[in-house]
Amino acid sequence: MEFNESEFLIETIVPSEELIISRTDLKGNITYANETFANISGYKVDELIGKSHNIVRHPDMPKIIFEEMWQSLKANNRWEGIVKNLRKDKGYYWVNAVVSGVYKDNVLVEYKSLRTPISFEEKVKFQKMYDEMRSLHGENIRQIIYKN
Repeated sequence: MEFNESEFLIETIVPSEELIISRTDLKGNITYANETFANISGYKVDELIGKSHNIVRHPDMPKIIFEEMWQSLKANNRWEGIVKNLRKDKGYYWVNAVVSGVYKDNVLVEYKSLRTPISFEEKVKFQKMYDEMRSLHGENIRQIIYKN
């Protein structure tokens, strides 16, 4: 996987007063996205609807994080974690995500995700931790190369 866009290194800051909201079907396809999600991710709402939520998965995210999320959700628990997301323009943004089931008549019908900004210190901590996790699990490692 190679990203040559300059934007890949550009972070979009999630404003502290914003709440990113989305809902997905049970397979992870987006059924609702608020305007904040669209604006921060660089997509239009109608570009997100029907797409897998993986559309914003950044390659820096270890696969095990999402495996743990799905295990938790399938056990009818909520999941909370720090996530680095990929924008449409290949930039990125960091969030604290809380994902939980939505039930109608005690039947799980979809998932909702609420995302809020995190501090600079948390971004540094989790970037280092996720780099180590990807290395330990034999996943892709980010390299930045300058050539003549």
